Amino acid sequence: MATRRIISTEKTILEKDDQPEKSNISPAVPKDVIFKLLGFTFAMIVVPISSYFLTVHTVFKGSSFLFTSAASLQCFYSRLRVGNSSLAGGLAALLANVVLISYVIVAMKEDDSATLGEGVKKPETKKDQ
Repeated sequence: MATRRIISTEKTILEKDDQPEKSNISPAVPKDVIFKLLGFTFAMIVVPISSYFLTVHTVFKGSSFLFTSAASLQCFYSRLRVGNSSLAGGLAALLANVVLISYVIVAMKEDDSATLGEGVKKPETKKDQ
């Protein structure tokens, strides 16, 4: 024969739900982390593009050469000035990698400081209690 449970002392599901719990309304990510992410995102966009356009005609100046084109059976020479866009593009790619690596380093240092800040807690044992 099966034994019966004493139901009068147990709470039903509806009675358990009536107890108010404190809700955590703090953001999941701190503000300083969001500002760092936005700053590095801005740097990833601005630094490579601005470095390309600032250096293509100033630092990596191209050489002047004669360009020949045939138009209506006449050959004319026009003088063009071409910047070395490959070097400027390479510098832009290098600076994008510098921004990316610096973001990773900042994120790793932030993670280490959060771990060291709260301290290493030893797990409680029965002996400590």
